Amino acid sequence: MSSIPSNQLAADQAVVCQFLDRTVAPEQLSPIEVADYKDRITRLMQEKNARLVAHYYTDSVLQDLAEETGGFVGDSLEMARFGHDCDAQILVVAGVRFMGETAKILSPDKTVLMPTLEATCSLDIACPKEEFEPFCNAHPDREVVVYANTSAAVKAQSDWVVTSSIALEVVDHLKGQGKKILWAPDKHLGNYIQLTTGADMLLWDAACIVHEEFKYRGLQDMRSLYPEAAILAHPESPQAVLDIADVIGSTTQIIKASQNLSNDEFIVATDKGIFHKLQQLSPNKKFIVAPTAGDDASCRSCAHCPWMAMNSLDSMLRSLEQGDNEIDVDRELAEAAMRPLTRMLNFASEQHLAVRGKA
Repeated sequence: MSSIPSNQLAADQAVVCQFLDRTVAPEQLSPIEVADYKDRITRLMQEKNARLVAHYYTDSVLQDLAEETGGFVGDSLEMARFGHDCDAQILVVAGVRFMGETAKILSPDKTVLMPTLEATCSLDIACPKEEFEPFCNAHPDREVVVYANTSAAVKAQSDWVVTSSIALEVVDHLKGQGKKILWAPDKHLGNYIQLTTGADMLLWDAACIVHEEFKYRGLQDMRSLYPEAAILAHPESPQAVLDIADVIGSTTQIIKASQNLSNDEFIVATDKGIFHKLQQLSPNKKFIVAPTAGDDASCRSCAHCPWMAMNSLDSMLRSLEQGDNEIDVDRELAEAAMRPLTRMLNFASEQHLAVRGKA
């Protein structure tokens, strides 16, 4: 359930569309240009003591460059942890803005650069602090649990920050303490957690534009074409999709399932940027993109985040050369956002859980 007025939901959707209208896909580079950019970026990172951390959903060229230069590929929290633990003074974060903020929160004394500051997230956009704060204040009897796909300001409003791999355990733990939950922002992930745990949850109404487009009917049709394929789905997908999935999990959990299951074919309901890592780890298996609401002009994402696609070699080079697109998080705000993050990390340590997720 949600207490957000319908007119506000319409406004949120309009804001997301405005951001989508501003996305510009990078120009395709020739193999010679790619090699040149990679060489120049590698030299600059060595000169400046920088490391590249890239999300699973970014272009395969960026993922390869990160690993080739001693950087890291993973989800946002793993990226931020690597950045904190490595000896680099500059972190280049290829992903979306909240990932850069998370890196800065965990490494306040390091310089955090991004290829572009325009790369954002529909979940982040649809949960602004100015609207979330009064929503929380209207429900003081609820424990505020937010997904990592949110701004530093929203994280600072929360009691807990969670990733998709630990959200179930945290909510079940809070339910065992008799607590009621205010969940934000992803309604599909919140609904999945609510149905699984039986917790009393008040849900913010927002969705990931990529996972929102995966459709049950199309998935059923595809399963008939690939009857031996296992369906792997991220829990940000609609419930009807999750109902027929063989494995529901975070990006890291999906990757592990693809390695551990005996199936040779997989239908994957998450951003197709992950296919690079899936194929890299299981070269003899076949991975199929789950069907979305439409094709080309009739769908908004076509299984790939348009903001992730904004990360490019040329913009990364400019950021390194000029120090552009630096992430700055106010110290006081960062400390406030760090508290619920620390609570999650401590809980994971106590429960011996790995904290990974899309976020």
